Amino acid sequence: MKSVPLNVVLLHPEIPHNTGAIGRTCVCVGARLHLIRPLGFSLCQKDLARAGLDYWPHLDIRVHEGWDAFLGAERPARMLFLSTKGKRSVYDWRFAPADYVVFGSESGGLPPEFYERYREDLRAIPMPGEHARSLNLANAASIVVYEAFRQMGLATLG
Repeated sequence: MKSVPLNVVLLHPEIPHNTGAIGRTCVCVGARLHLIRPLGFSLCQKDLARAGLDYWPHLDIRVHEGWDAFLGAERPARMLFLSTKGKRSVYDWRFAPADYVVFGSESGGLPPEFYERYREDLRAIPMPGEHARSLNLANAASIVVYEAFRQMGLATLG
């Protein structure tokens, strides 16, 4: 199995443009994208390909039938869960190669039981804006992916 520096996991993504943009980010950094069904779109949708542009054929992607199937197939050693309900900052997490970074759906976030089950690994992106509710999923994924690469010393040019 090919070693990847980071795994990005989208749990029940709903918006193809976000998934396409996140896929493009994964290609840019060599990360693997995991999509966990149900999905709110078809993987052959034109919008998904448009958002990922010509990067999509180069994407290292795995699609899992559900959370349990994902856990069984991947057996992740370390998982980080992102949510606006996190009480600790993502910047407090010390990233390591092959981490799995899990994002919930655009409209519902993570399943309710995850907040207790994974509470020690739950983080939020600081949003000090007065009217901030949440970031766009693709933007949030980019912030976290590049923070991981910065911490791992991979965010260099050349």
